[in-house]
Amino acid sequence: MTGPLTTRAPAKVNLTLHIVGRRTDGYHELESLVAFAGIGDTLSLVPGEPLSLSVSGPGAPQAGEDRDNLVLRAARALRERLPGLRAGAFQLVKRLPVAAGLGGGSSDAAAALRLLARLNGLRPGDPALVEAARAAGADVPVCLERRTRMMRGAGEVLGPRLKLPPLSAVLLNPRVPIATPAIFQALGLEPGEGAEAPPHPEIRAATGRAELLSTLREARNDLEPAAVELAPVIREALALLRGIEGCRLARMSGSGATVFGLFDKSDASALAAKMLGRARPGWWVKATELG
Repeated sequence: MTGPLTTRAPAKVNLTLHIVGRRTDGYHELESLVAFAGIGDTLSLVPGEPLSLSVSGPGAPQAGEDRDNLVLRAARALRERLPGLRAGAFQLVKRLPVAAGLGGGSSDAAAALRLLARLNGLRPGDPALVEAARAAGADVPVCLERRTRMMRGAGEVLGPRLKLPPLSAVLLNPRVPIATPAIFQALGLEPGEGAEAPPHPEIRAATGRAELLSTLREARNDLEPAAVELAPVIREALALLRGIEGCRLARMSGSGATVFGLFDKSDASALAAKMLGRARPGWWVKATELG
């Protein structure tokens, strides 16, 4: 019998997020520079057992174990495309906050597909794997490879991998869940309507840290104003980060409520995380590297 297989499901951070418009099918077109953190969930697969999911860890009460969990949705989507697919029992250690703008559920689903691919000898670019990722959710395809890149369309159009300098960061979440549909609805775009806003700046591979930070400052997260209106505590979180000496940029990730602060070095981000932990002991605070 094959032993358990394990993989990491890192947090996805939207360093930028521009809304281009809304398609006639109702989905919003976006442009987003996505990076992945050194922290996240852990997913294991015990082959041979009936397809199932158990969840433990600090985020387990919010993650749920029903059939709507993205791990099982992704597994079922792949099985539909590959009858006879070997599967098993998934065990998820949930560390990331839920509904936090970190793509936790999508990263978990992508991790499930990677484990199933390993178990069944599927290559990373197998069409069935990619199709299952798209069926599971808009953010799942970008989480499959866990590489920094531009994401466009509704999330299904992925640019080439961008080799950028690692960024020392602090992730801060006030433990307020945000419903993504409510944020997009607050934008007020009608189907077929374009957004009137400056275009996304070009992100070039092999850019130095100083140039990258300068480019990131030219960009924005178009969901941030709507999220702040729905959850004003996000404004407080951003103000806390911006008030820390050495914070080069503070911005919301995804649809929130997690915000991130970028620092020059890991010791600076670690110190900032300690300060924030003392200032807001009930919040989720992590220092990490993005890349």
